[in-house]
Amino acid sequence: MDSLSDTLKKLKITAADRTEDCLEGCLDCLLQALAQNNTETSEKIQGSGILELFANLLTPQSSCTAKVANIIAEVAKNEFMRIPCVDAGLISPLVQLLNSKDQEVLLQTGRALGNICYDSHEGRSAVDQAGGAQIVIDHLRSLCSITDPANEKLLTVFCGMLMNYSNENDSLQAQLINMGVIPTLVKLLGIHCHNAALTEMCLVAFGNLAELESSKEQFASTNIAEELVKLFKKQIEHDKREMIFEVLAPLAENDAIKLQLVEAGLVECLLEIVHQKVGSDKEDDIAELKTASDLMVLLLLGDESMQKLFEGGKGSVFQRVLSWIPSNNHQLQLAGALAIANFARNDGNCIHMVDNGIVEKLMDLLDRHVEDGNVTVQHAALSALRNLAIPVVNKAKMLSAGVTETVLKFLKSEMPPVQFKLLGTLRMLIDAQEAAEQLGKNAKLVERLVEWCEAKDHAGVMGESNRLLSALIRHSKSKDVIKTIVQSGGIKHLVTMATSEHVIMQNEALVALALIAALELGPAEKDLESAKLVQILHRLLADERSAPEIKYNSMVLICALMGSESLYKEVQDLAFLDVVSKLRSHENKSVAQQASLTEQRLTVES
Repeated sequence: MDSLSDTLKKLKITAADRTEDCLEGCLDCLLQALAQNNTETSEKIQGSGILELFANLLTPQSSCTAKVANIIAEVAKNEFMRIPCVDAGLISPLVQLLNSKDQEVLLQTGRALGNICYDSHEGRSAVDQAGGAQIVIDHLRSLCSITDPANEKLLTVFCGMLMNYSNENDSLQAQLINMGVIPTLVKLLGIHCHNAALTEMCLVAFGNLAELESSKEQFASTNIAEELVKLFKKQIEHDKREMIFEVLAPLAENDAIKLQLVEAGLVECLLEIVHQKVGSDKEDDIAELKTASDLMVLLLLGDESMQKLFEGGKGSVFQRVLSWIPSNNHQLQLAGALAIANFARNDGNCIHMVDNGIVEKLMDLLDRHVEDGNVTVQHAALSALRNLAIPVVNKAKMLSAGVTETVLKFLKSEMPPVQFKLLGTLRMLIDAQEAAEQLGKNAKLVERLVEWCEAKDHAGVMGESNRLLSALIRHSKSKDVIKTIVQSGGIKHLVTMATSEHVIMQNEALVALALIAALELGPAEKDLESAKLVQILHRLLADERSAPEIKYNSMVLICALMGSESLYKEVQDLAFLDVVSKLRSHENKSVAQQASLTEQRLTVES
């Protein structure tokens, strides 16, 4: 270390004199010291005040420039040296050196800037202000096609510098995207796919940039899908494939890229991985199986990519995915059920799948997960059944296949995601009067619905429970169903539902309440009173923001409530006539007509 102190003193003198030979010897000593103990040497350099002198030594004409840049690159490996490098004014001369024609100067300058930028806000800001990123991107463009090893090393350093410059910084990543870095990097990957270090650097760059929404369109306009799939097919090592997966996942969120990946043959690669890894209990293989099957499901979220793989239900991919459902692997069961849910996004696909026995496969899967089952598998299988139940022609087929009986086995579930899908599936199935009546008389189901109507922590479950209660009444039009709901305490929830912020839910509630009032008002009377239904109806009619159908159905309900003495008294006390008479001139004809009828009823009764 004594000799290091001597070197630093000597360097101060020779830096001022600019005697190149002597200077070069000092720089070599410094590089040697840094190689032996980087941290300690860097501390000495910082303490000596020599950094400030380096700014003057970074000149294109000097033969020592590359060595000075190399020393800066080495000291900047230490976090505590990055801000001192910025404060010493090194960024501007380093960025100027990016215009050099000397390959070694470019290499060491790229390293120095990259290390100063690593995890350093100050370093990045200084490079940004000096305009370093644009010069580096221009170099990448102009050197892109040259495949000799020295050039590939330089390209790797420049890619690394851009990564350190923009990592986890949205605005700097957006800047690089606007400068057109993406097509350049994609071209680099295509030309230099044989070079492991450069390929890896490109993949890290893609991984960073792909997280940004604004990057997706640029990626979609390149042949990234083709290049990544080509690269993926060559990889044998788990780590390398994992790296490509990390780029594919964010890119595959874009529908255009989903289709490009499907057309480039990614699906076949994923199916092959699943086939290879399915029996293995190695941690890496289990992880890769999950990643591959998850990505497969993601590709099916795009309408075009999904339809291409469905191929009218005859596609080999569709058939392979179907075979996952009866497997004993939970991850494949999950992916298979999610894939079916994604295929079931249009009526044609749903009808074809129900006609070809998919429902039975899903019911078998659910039966395997009733007791202490896998929640994610339950949720996925119920999602698939819900989607399949949307086309009208499928409902009766699914009911006769026994779907409701299977679904009801999960009534005891305490998991909100499962509860939510269970409710949605049942609601989709009960358009038919017979099914609605059968379910509506099931006291266990109705009691559970009433309980879930109070699940304030889970708005989705609460909303679906209310909607199913209302649907049971609306589709069954059955006195027995109404009695079951009254006995279970469901009336107050339907009244609350009439105040929902969603017009569709308000309307469903009002129609169900009108049926209760018309068919079974006596048993429901007390509950309707204590839930303050009449006051709510008054408020809905007086509120100018209420939708026309809400006003219409509120008046229909008022007329139906006149069969109850106590409720009718509440109607009289609240001066409904004033509100209703104003609605006779409403712009909606149906509302105006109903207002006249309601006014007549109110006048006659009074």
